[in-house]
Amino acid sequence: MALKARFIPKNPGKYLGNPNMIICRSSWELSVCKFFDTHPSVYKWGSEEISIPYVKPTDGKVHRYYPDFIVVYKDKEGNLIKELVEVKPMKESVLTERSSNYDKISIAINHAKWQAAQAFCEANGMKFRVLTEQSIFAGGKTAEKKRSTRSTTGTKPNKKTGERKSK
Repeated sequence: MALKARFIPKNPGKYLGNPNMIICRSSWELSVCKFFDTHPSVYKWGSEEISIPYVKPTDGKVHRYYPDFIVVYKDKEGNLIKELVEVKPMKESVLTERSSNYDKISIAINHAKWQAAQAFCEANGMKFRVLTEQSIFAGGKTAEKKRSTRSTTGTKPNKKTGERKSK
């Protein structure tokens, strides 16, 4: 997921803000940028264009949260929808028994940001959504990787070489 790259839109007229200053902080964000830029239902979109104050639970101070995206699109019924979108790995979104201490802190901070974003959206007639690998990629990256290594012929790939051997 780690990446930091500049995104150059094919449709700069759709971008809210300076289309020469779009930074993707992950390959997942890059995928979302490409989708927003090229999808015909998306009228306008921007990256980190809105600042929302929130109280960080680790220090009790007010900080600024910049949601990854704002997007204006037409839904299936033809309604114009304005939405804030955050792209985050599942492990930094949902607390599990296996969450590391670092992930637990990240989740607490993220939830504080998302509560502030939800309140902002409700006050401004918008929606808020968090996209994880499960919603960005059909079935999630892990599921896709597993599917690509399965075989219907009864073989499994060798972990070191990737070659297939009979069971």
